[in-house]
Amino acid sequence: MSEQLQDAATFYGKNKHSIDQKGRAILPAGFRAKLGDKFMIAEWMDECLCIFTGDEWKKISEKIQSNPSTDVQVRRFVRKFFSGAAELEPDKQGRVMIPAELRAYAGLKKEILIVGTGSRIEVWDKKRWEDYDGQEESNITNMGEALAQLGI
Repeated sequence: MSEQLQDAATFYGKNKHSIDQKGRAILPAGFRAKLGDKFMIAEWMDECLCIFTGDEWKKISEKIQSNPSTDVQVRRFVRKFFSGAAELEPDKQGRVMIPAELRAYAGLKKEILIVGTGSRIEVWDKKRWEDYDGQEESNITNMGEALAQLGI
């Protein structure tokens, strides 16, 4: 693999993990190395959580806040998005404490999946992922229209 590809903060793959009774989960070592010492987690679409690098969080935050606060939909989204976010810092064992409110939002029980999605990481309850992944729309062979929109 080229040096350039190794240095990119691109996350890929699925990793099965569990959450302990205190709400801690281990992030894969390869993901932790790209995330740095501190990073952000927030409620995300499809009832999962999303982990952002510091740079990605800055980009999305600036983009969100560049919209007019006079628009009621923008204000609602800004409030929901930023109030459903938290800063994470792994402990010496590589575990992160996922706040109870975020665990409840995503329905995180014991088994979770940590899914690389390019510039971000999603955290899913294992059962919820299996339900989502089993849906016809999520099947890659049925994504022709979306791929065409991406120019692929």
